[in-house]
Amino acid sequence: MSSSSYEKELAAAKKAASLAARLCQTVQKALLKSDIQSKADKSPVTVADYGSQAIVSLVLKMELPSEKFSLVAEEDSADLQKDESQETLKRITDLVNDTFSSEGTYSISVSEEDVLAAIDSGKSDGGPHGRHWVLDPIDGTKGFVRGDQYAIALALLDEGRVVLGVLACPNLPFTSIANLDGHSSENQIGCLFSAQTGCGAYMQLLHEPSAAKISVCTTENPADASFFESYEAAHSLHDLSSAIAKKLGVQAPPVRIDSQAKYGALARGDGAIYLRFPHKGYREKIWDHAAGSIVVTEAGGIATDAAGNNLDFSKGRYLDLDTGIIVTNKKLMPSLLSAVQEAIREQTQSASHM
Repeated sequence: MSSSSYEKELAAAKKAASLAARLCQTVQKALLKSDIQSKADKSPVTVADYGSQAIVSLVLKMELPSEKFSLVAEEDSADLQKDESQETLKRITDLVNDTFSSEGTYSISVSEEDVLAAIDSGKSDGGPHGRHWVLDPIDGTKGFVRGDQYAIALALLDEGRVVLGVLACPNLPFTSIANLDGHSSENQIGCLFSAQTGCGAYMQLLHEPSAAKISVCTTENPADASFFESYEAAHSLHDLSSAIAKKLGVQAPPVRIDSQAKYGALARGDGAIYLRFPHKGYREKIWDHAAGSIVVTEAGGIATDAAGNNLDFSKGRYLDLDTGIIVTNKKLMPSLLSAVQEAIREQTQSASHM
């Protein structure tokens, strides 16, 4: 199949992710104005997660009506069907309808039943055959609650391969990650990254039409390479990352960002390395990496597991990995890979001596 055969799907994915981002922005603004985030109340996140998933599902079906629809996504509607969730379901349905009407492209009104059905269309198991959309409706939940980085991450698998990906990052500065603190007035906020197999990676302002091609940084010297890792220590082994950085002679402190916004930032050259080593027993889900990985690889980067194997998204809802994920440019990969393997070996040996 020629790469241009996914143009229609890519356009639909961009529409779906942008619209879902609009809904998430509405919820996050209200959340930051209230004091809700200081309580153990997950409801704003829940509302945005479910609303985002419903919108993506509805938009893809409207834009691609003739296609057999399969969606592998994080949420299902079981909790929303409970009596105590009626108010939440009504809020989600109102938000979805408000988002559609404010945007103006779709003159539709959806019922609570439509919303439940749209959410539950995400129960597919994916796999090596056919086409499957892969969605994380809000990647970076804790960042979302803090008013920080999160992403709506949407990808398409065709015969087990990621063929396109879209990352909507509503809080990511458009020009550089260096502007994360104290946004300057001229730096606009909100990015949409997109990539299609064989066609390169692009970035545009969220909710704006014109896109520019992006590429990973060309740093060859590990000492000059800055690297990204998860904001939350619970999501990745920071001590292992710092051991690797030391071996490479990396000078810069790590940049910690929530969500697949890291993939977008790396794809446009903000940093050179992204390391993720989950805690033992944790299985990575495909929706946490599918969209980000194609954005990086189409921008000229490379994403593998810690043994240097390509990431395999054809096994269902989970990624089976050797130890972790490493992402960088092609020039740095050989030295990074050997530093990673050496650090893992040393960690394993010291653990066995304890």
